Amino acid sequence: MNLHAAPNLIEPLDRQTLGERAYARLADLLMSGRLAPGEKLSLRAAADLLGVSMMPVREAVSRLVADHALEVTPNRAVRVPVMTAAQFRDLTRVRIAIEGHAAAEAAAHRGKRDIAAIAASETAMRAESRLKAPDLPRAVELNKTFHFAVYEAAGSPILVEIIRALWLKAGPVLNLDLRANPDRLAHGGAVKFHADARKAIEAGNAAAAAAAIAGDITTASDFILSRGGLAD
Repeated sequence: MNLHAAPNLIEPLDRQTLGERAYARLADLLMSGRLAPGEKLSLRAAADLLGVSMMPVREAVSRLVADHALEVTPNRAVRVPVMTAAQFRDLTRVRIAIEGHAAAEAAAHRGKRDIAAIAASETAMRAESRLKAPDLPRAVELNKTFHFAVYEAAGSPILVEIIRALWLKAGPVLNLDLRANPDRLAHGGAVKFHADARKAIEAGNAAAAAAAIAGDITTASDFILSRGGLAD
């Protein structure tokens, strides 16, 4: 095939690559709580931040709107959806079921590399939580790294894809709250549940792994709901 005679075959691939990168970066911002519920997203600012043109950002935003991770307001502004307490409870129930299942699968299918990755992220977050002045953005990233190390160990790309979609919705609420409440890192229970999940997965105890992840999700959810910061 003469590629010089068909330059169009190259350009769409380049745009697709940039679009994928923009999508991945914006998704990470959402999952890490760096975009808050109700916050408007400037496409120009996002393009400048990512170092790309507007087109890949528009493509990424369109995908995130389709994922219900972003929404377009009547005046055409793009923003992070505001979640109601009922929606958050529903999301929490689904996360417990699916992420608990992934943890159980991880206990059944984990390999040596999975165990090492889970141990490294669990140890790093525990160490961060013990500091007098923990780096909260780093703690948020370590929390996400730990959870996805567990879910990747399940050996199911489809399952991980489903969980990422759930985190796109939950991340702005969960991780923004963690950043705003430093005490939650040391006293909220996540560090203990992570340690329990790590031990259970290392031991191949599926039920205990699922229970640890469910406990982690439930405790964080209960704390957020108790503060009454979600819409009615």
